[in-house]
Amino acid sequence: MRSVLAIFGFLPFGVADILDILMVALIIFFLLRSIRGDSTVVNIVLVLALLIVVQGIVSALNMRMMTILVNTLLDVGVLAIIIIFQPEIRHLLNRFAVTSGLARRAGELFNRLFGIKEEKLGSREVEELSEAVRAMSAEKTGALIVIQHKSTLDDYIRTGDSFDAEINRRLVMNLFFKNSPLHDGAMIIVGNRIVAARCQLPMTNRVDIPAHYGMRHRAAIGLSEDTDAEVIVVSEETGRVSYAQGGEIRTIEDMAQLRGLLGKAMEEAE
Repeated sequence: MRSVLAIFGFLPFGVADILDILMVALIIFFLLRSIRGDSTVVNIVLVLALLIVVQGIVSALNMRMMTILVNTLLDVGVLAIIIIFQPEIRHLLNRFAVTSGLARRAGELFNRLFGIKEEKLGSREVEELSEAVRAMSAEKTGALIVIQHKSTLDDYIRTGDSFDAEINRRLVMNLFFKNSPLHDGAMIIVGNRIVAARCQLPMTNRVDIPAHYGMRHRAAIGLSEDTDAEVIVVSEETGRVSYAQGGEIRTIEDMAQLRGLLGKAMEEAE
């Protein structure tokens, strides 16, 4: 047994070794948690993991030619993967930051260091938003409303038309009115202000989305997978209201439920 361990370079465990294993295990756990449901990212991670395992084996067995070959594949392969799969890698890192809580903690630390006071949705803004959603639901006006938390949405804001406006039910309804030039795409709220409209959101790659969900719903799920934002969707076909967060979407039965969800999310963000 000792000879086998010696071949692979194993040494007696110490406290540092235990901490090393625990840290690697945590990284693997958060990585797997972040990539679940995304087959493309899973395949990338599996290929890299396989090459690393093969590299360890051939190095331990002192197989020089195979070691050179695998090391070359890793060097060139990693660079190629970064170039070819840049969107998927960015998607993975975003999800890792959200699921691990790094985005929230980094935002809190940044605000404390620079003394920045965050403006958040208050009861008035929640009421105005809820009433706008209720009216659009009754009139079957399609809408896609994003509320930013700790994860920055600057990349998505740049895809639309930027402005700065107070949250008002009439303004929200006018933005999504079918003859409005800004009705397509998403409206984004940062703090207690509307900062952009007609923004493009990423579509989810999941294949288990119910067929009755349209493009707005897929975009809402996609953004909530990548960030900690809340997304409200009003269906143009049925008037049904949905709420997406953390990669999950649910149907809203009444405005009291929507107000409760928005209030709960605001409390958790503090």
